[in-house]
Amino acid sequence: MEVNLVGEALKFMALGMGIVFTFLVIMIFALKAQAAIIAKYFAEEPKSSSTSNEWKPKPTDNKNVIAAITAAILHHNQETNNKG
Repeated sequence: MEVNLVGEALKFMALGMGIVFTFLVIMIFALKAQAAIIAKYFAEEPKSSSTSNEWKPKPTDNKNVIAAITAAILHHNQETNNKG
């Protein structure tokens, strides 16, 4: 009795990939349904922007930060050029 191992391997590969693909398609539909249900029954009320307590950074002068970053990059480039 001769068994074609390549043919059997291809059958198992196709079966496995088909099962994974089917699972992923089912999972996508389940997640979309879950999102629709959550959006319908647990919708968040829109927040008004005027009474928002969100933290907002104060405007600052970034010249010192830009200068420090530029100096660090130049120093790194000089070190790299001296090694090579």
